[in-house]
Amino acid sequence: MATHSSTVVTEFVLLGLHDHHNLEMVLFVLCLGIYSVNVLGNALLIGLNMLDPRLHTPMYFFLSNLALMDICGTSSFVPLMLANFLETQSTISFPGCALQMYLTLALGSTECVLLAMMACDRYVAICQPLRYSELMNRQTCTWMVALSWGAAFANSLLQSILTWSLPFCGHNIINHFFCEILAVLKLACGDISLNALLIMVASSVLTLAPLLLIFLSYVFILTAILRVPSAAGRHKAFSTCSAHLTVVVIFYGTISFMYFKPKAKDLYLDKLLALFYGVVTPSLNPIIYSLRNEEVKAATIALLRGDLSRKMAPFPVVL
Repeated sequence: MATHSSTVVTEFVLLGLHDHHNLEMVLFVLCLGIYSVNVLGNALLIGLNMLDPRLHTPMYFFLSNLALMDICGTSSFVPLMLANFLETQSTISFPGCALQMYLTLALGSTECVLLAMMACDRYVAICQPLRYSELMNRQTCTWMVALSWGAAFANSLLQSILTWSLPFCGHNIINHFFCEILAVLKLACGDISLNALLIMVASSVLTLAPLLLIFLSYVFILTAILRVPSAAGRHKAFSTCSAHLTVVVIFYGTISFMYFKPKAKDLYLDKLLALFYGVVTPSLNPIIYSLRNEEVKAATIALLRGDLSRKMAPFPVVL
């Protein structure tokens, strides 16, 4: 019987793009700027949703959770990645890598489920407007958000336990910017067939199933909008979900391009695409919702003028 090396891995080396240090300097400046936009923009959205009574509705309750998830998701790996850009060799401890992998996987999955919950909210608002306040009450919205976070974090915990129970026998160079689960599994010297099966099942449940729910929701939404007799009414109905639809297209479009494009001959392009997905996409959400949503625009202008009311309104308010 073959035996594994007795070397025990205590830390990992994050390869990144250390062969192209000048490019890493450019990426440092770009990623620092984008990360700052992400944190400030999403924090502004959360603040506006808390302060402006007009935004105390289920849609903005979900949006606040999406903004919080974007901040936490990028903060789980971007600060360390920025520091590593300035180093000639980047290392991360075994516990630090485990925590980073757990958080990035959990928060990425949370966004998939949360976007589906937001699509359901838009479906009820447009297709069942008279029952909106009844169906999308505080308790229902809280349970929907709890399901989004809970399912994703439970899946990530299971994935992490199975991953870190594998033997790591000395190979410790992760060919990525951060501890991504597929990159980590390549270093294991045990059988990863169970891990691969679980990842496939989890991807179907937490990625493809939410996408199917979003698709079905918008089929019913578009059908309802087309029944509206006036062009102004159709435009008003569609405008309530255009920002969400834009975010969905960008999010799933990036994922599809990453995982369904032909494999690059080298890994540099794949790593840069993963960087775009992890850093750039979350920073677009507050920009999209600010540009495509009149309530957010009005709340931002009121905040800049200093006349934003701090009086809290009851939740929820009918759209």
